[in-house]
Amino acid sequence: MERKSFVPRGAASLRVEYDGPPQDYHFLLLPRLTLLAFTSAIEPLRVANQVAGKELYRWFVSTIDGEAVSCSCGVTITPDTQAHDLSRSDKAFVCAGIAPLETALPRAVTWVNRQWAHGIQVGGICTGAFALARAGRLTDRRFTLHWENQPAFRETFPGLEPTGHLYEEDGGLFTCGGGSAATDMMLEIIERDHGPALAAIVADMCLHRRAGNRSAPQRPAYAAALGSHNPQLIAATDLMAAHIEDPLDISEVAADVGLSRRQLERHFTRYLAATPAQYYLDLRIARAHALLNETRLSIGQIAAATGFASASQLAGRFRKRYGTTPQAYRRGTTSK
Repeated sequence: MERKSFVPRGAASLRVEYDGPPQDYHFLLLPRLTLLAFTSAIEPLRVANQVAGKELYRWFVSTIDGEAVSCSCGVTITPDTQAHDLSRSDKAFVCAGIAPLETALPRAVTWVNRQWAHGIQVGGICTGAFALARAGRLTDRRFTLHWENQPAFRETFPGLEPTGHLYEEDGGLFTCGGGSAATDMMLEIIERDHGPALAAIVADMCLHRRAGNRSAPQRPAYAAALGSHNPQLIAATDLMAAHIEDPLDISEVAADVGLSRRQLERHFTRYLAATPAQYYLDLRIARAHALLNETRLSIGQIAAATGFASASQLAGRFRKRYGTTPQAYRRGTTSK
């Protein structure tokens, strides 16, 4: 087999004073991984080599069985190899995407544990943290994963609390929220390895504006999302999001942010075209929808986790929003 080339030619260049061996990165791809997150991690390594004109990094792609894997968008990736034991100097990431609980298969968890036993820390990209958590590798660690999947993660692993940051590093363990956050994470690694000048030109080549630090939030400020810079409205929506399992009375929300109930209702109607109660209910139903998709919790457990008094109460609200019952939705059928 022809040797894989890791140094493509390009116009941009930078003198990098390094003559040591390349750093090898291994990416374990799980079924239904997010293509954007994977490529956002691997492209900065390719660009770093191209700009430096030398092998600073090498990258290898594997799957548990060595077979091609389909991404969440339907694109199929053929791996270089089947997952195998790595060398102590190697670094690795588990790349996952949608349905992370289903795709964090026992063989993937076993592979993670084997690499850790050999002294290799395996990071997570997007929802790769599910496999790391199943392997018991996130206890007492600072870590993150994509914000969309965090509610299901917390319900599945109640002793673990991800951050809402773009990426995290704790004792050499890197995790990121996916998407372009993977690029930010790899740029920090490149900067550590070979300096800020190389990281800066790699970011420019990727047309990527760096977040500035790993603690930047994954989600934009509510002010932009809501089309309002009203601090009381933002505080109210934050408070609601923090009290999904134990919903607050709307009067409590209003008092907490320093408004009367009527004032709060005017703010919501103006900027969100909904009453506070409607907005709050939508948050809870959306959380139930996420838990149905990504956990094995019973309908009753999901009702409790989203602040409903019973499974039947959740079912009625869910059906009104999605046109089907939670049970039918989970089965993939429709109940009119």
